[in-house]
Amino acid sequence: MPTYRIAPSILSADFARLGEEVRNVVSAGADIIHFDVMDNHYVPNLTIGPLVCEAIRPHVQVPIDVHLMVKPVDRIIPDFAKAGANIISFHPEASDHLDRTLQLIRDNGCQAGLVFNPATPLHFLDHVMDKLDLILIMSVNPGFGGQSFIPGALKKIAEVRQRIDASGRDILLEVDGGIKIENIAAAAQAGADTFVAGSAIFGKPDYKAVIDSMRAELAKV
Repeated sequence: MPTYRIAPSILSADFARLGEEVRNVVSAGADIIHFDVMDNHYVPNLTIGPLVCEAIRPHVQVPIDVHLMVKPVDRIIPDFAKAGANIISFHPEASDHLDRTLQLIRDNGCQAGLVFNPATPLHFLDHVMDKLDLILIMSVNPGFGGQSFIPGALKKIAEVRQRIDASGRDILLEVDGGIKIENIAAAAQAGADTFVAGSAIFGKPDYKAVIDSMRAELAKV
C-alpha cells in the first residue's frame, strides 16, 4: 500500500493567525504544508512570498511544499529555498529552460517538482524525470482556492503514475484542486499519493476530523 500524504493548503487558512493555523493543522495530522504562491501575472491572483514562508518555518517541522504560480520563475527560487522551503515546484510554461530551473531548485538544497495544469500536455516530462522529486497534477485551473475538482484530471494522474512506475524513481504524485473527503479515494485509485486540500480542511471547524476522514477513505483504496 502506498504511503499517503495530506498537504493542507494555507491559501485557505486564517492569515491573521497563520502560525497558529499551521501548528494546529500539523497537530491534526497533516504531513506537509502546501504553500501557494501567485503573482497576478502567470495567474490572476496575488498571494504570499518568501517572508511568509520564513515566518511559518519555525512553527512546524513537516516539509513546506512551495507551489510557484509565477512567471518568470528562476529569480524567486533561491529566496524560497533560503526561507525554509523543502520542495519547490513550478509550471513548465513559466520557465524557458526546464532542466536549468529544476537544477537550480536542487542546487539550492530543495526537492524539485513540475506542475501540470488541466490543459498542459505531459510531454514536458520526457527528458527531465531524472531531476524530479514531485509531479503535481492540477485538478482545477490555478489562480483561486475553493474551485471544484475537474474529473478529467484522473486520467492524467493515471498516465503520470505509469510514467513514474516505468522510471523506477521515487517521485511523489501530488494532486491539487477541489480535493475533499468525497473524492480523495478516486484520486488515490488513479495513482496519486499526496493530496492538497485547502477549503476542505481549513473551511471546517475540526481539522483532525476532516484529515481522519480523508485517511479513512484512503484506507479503502
